[in-house]
Amino acid sequence: MLEGGKIIARQKGKNRVYINEEIRFPKVRLIDGDGEMLGIKDTEEALDIALNQGMDLVLMSDNPDNPVAKVMDYGKYQFEQSKKAREAKKNQKKINVKEVQLKLTTEEHDFNVRVRNAHRFLANEDRVKVVIRFRGREMSYQNQGFEVMEKFADACRSLGKVDRKPIMEGRHMVMYLAPLSEKEKRELAEKEELAEDIEA
Repeated sequence: MLEGGKIIARQKGKNRVYINEEIRFPKVRLIDGDGEMLGIKDTEEALDIALNQGMDLVLMSDNPDNPVAKVMDYGKYQFEQSKKAREAKKNQKKINVKEVQLKLTTEEHDFNVRVRNAHRFLANEDRVKVVIRFRGREMSYQNQGFEVMEKFADACRSLGKVDRKPIMEGRHMVMYLAPLSEKEKRELAEKEELAEDIEA
């Protein structure tokens, strides 16, 4: 019977939930509606307990060595799970990736414009893809590219952190910045304030 329960679960899909008469294990470890463990019961007895309370018997674990069932209102449980899933989806913010392009010889004014753009993206909680394109002989100056990337990341550190260090992809050097969390912003502000106090 235990093996039979395992086969049925396999045939009808891993994510299926078994309730009441669908449970094929002869015995289950029973949890009542208040979360209290009632020990190992014959499945028929466990089902009687649930039905006498106007509840359902729901299989929570189909491990053949230790099947676990719980007494609950399955309709209410489904509604609450669906509500939680909807709330989680609603609270999920879509992360966009914005691109900023640099040159090895970007002038200070242009560099600062790109820093301001990155600040705007990070403040909007977008990730920033920073790209340096190497033209012709510039491929032999990759070390300079890493220095430019380091300077750019440092200029953005009040709002973002390096999410992926700069790497070469063909003739492009690519780095990703991610927005700081509110906690990280507070910690950075406290650290900078402490450094100013020490210098004073």
